[in-house]
Amino acid sequence: MNNSRVEIVVGIFLVLGFLAFGWLAMQLGEVPWLSARKTYIVYADFDNISGVKSGAEVQIAGVTIGSVTGLALSDDDQARAEMQLNKEIKIPKDSIASVKSQGIIGDKLIQITLGGDEKNYQEGEVIVDTESSVDLESLISKFAFGSVK
Repeated sequence: MNNSRVEIVVGIFLVLGFLAFGWLAMQLGEVPWLSARKTYIVYADFDNISGVKSGAEVQIAGVTIGSVTGLALSDDDQARAEMQLNKEIKIPKDSIASVKSQGIIGDKLIQITLGGDEKNYQEGEVIVDTESSVDLESLISKFAFGSVK
């Protein structure tokens, strides 16, 4: 009888552990039907996005507000960055997305400079006011071979 009581307690403990693990996985995985989604997706089209990788930070004034979740070519052959942003952050329509680097030889990131428009970007919209990354190699080669004007 005593052995059966131990087995029941262990079983309850295991079930509670699995439930806690499942709840934690759902919270970290942001399952939309269980919790209100905390992020939204916005795209940005660039002429050149070299150096930016999936997982790169998206910042406003040096504060991380999201991350780059994908890179692809848009229909008009521009580099399109898919950015997953914190739902609390609203991006006005006249904002500018720029490719910057952290430090001299640091990782590339996307810096958003907020505008003052009253309308904000919604889920799935594309930021078209962008500044591409500076291609340092082509800049140096233009200078070295005298084609800088």
